Amino acid sequence: MPESMPPPSPPTIARVITRLNIGGPSLQATRLTAALEAHAFQTTLIHGQLGEGEGDMSYLIPAGAQTIKLATLQRPLAPISDLRALWALYAEFRRLRPAIVHTHMAKAGMLGRLAAAAYNLTRGAAPRARVVHTYHGHVLDGYFSPVMTKVFITLERALATVSDAIIAISPAIRDELQRTYRIGRASQYRVVPLGFDLAPFSAVDAAARATARRKLDIPDGVPVVSTVGRLTAIKQHRLFLDIAQRTVAAHPNAVALIAGDGELREELEAYAVTLGIAGHVRFLGWRRDLATIYGATDVFVLTSRNEGTPVALIEAMAAGVP
Repeated sequence: MPESMPPPSPPTIARVITRLNIGGPSLQATRLTAALEAHAFQTTLIHGQLGEGEGDMSYLIPAGAQTIKLATLQRPLAPISDLRALWALYAEFRRLRPAIVHTHMAKAGMLGRLAAAAYNLTRGAAPRARVVHTYHGHVLDGYFSPVMTKVFITLERALATVSDAIIAISPAIRDELQRTYRIGRASQYRVVPLGFDLAPFSAVDAAARATARRKLDIPDGVPVVSTVGRLTAIKQHRLFLDIAQRTVAAHPNAVALIAGDGELREELEAYAVTLGIAGHVRFLGWRRDLATIYGATDVFVLTSRNEGTPVALIEAMAAGVP
């Protein structure tokens, strides 16, 4: 009898994310690792280096997952490191021979798609890799100077030409990218909203709220306003502190909670002193017990200039917080 043929190898997906800092992109990237393997795909998650003061979400990587960490892949513009990261990604694609290259976030989207294009040009007899990029948001408004923003728009238009598909996590992002910035063709776009596990937040009830206040040493009856996010310019925490000042003026025992960390922490702490509310503001740093933060909160505030999908706002609403 003829020998049975071995089963075909599962398709390989090389997924590239700039870094696994706290936020929606890291949540999606790590959860996709487990979900894709459950659907008979073999995945390798390539991620870069965290920035100073950024919280780490690499603990969410599933046990046994194939991952590669590139120290040269990082958020800031750094030409030498960026070239090294580009070469490292190309080398990994040559080794992995992926059926799909899927990139997340701006820097990984640029370097990953350039490396994928180079791989496709030099792959020999290997099948061509399909190239997919997910826009969790974008850096085309509020991040850079007008000149640099124009440069990045031009780059994104060029990268769209080597992309087989572009995923936007909301119709608004798709429309903005396509209509405002003219990035890609309409046929390239797919809208795939983020998925959330909101069970820990929807479980916040009256008893949990009382427990949360005890954990944070906040007495009953004290008004609490809070926010969650990286302490970076796009999040506009100075505006949150302005709101906190008005809240304290109306309610002298009020408390403002800021969960998160980042490069602006010292500046924001100093601004709270300038506003005369330092004794009312608590900088909590990175927290994994966000259900506790929401549970202790009376009003949640989001002051970001722009968001792809406001994860913290959705979580707070799931916890029943206005």
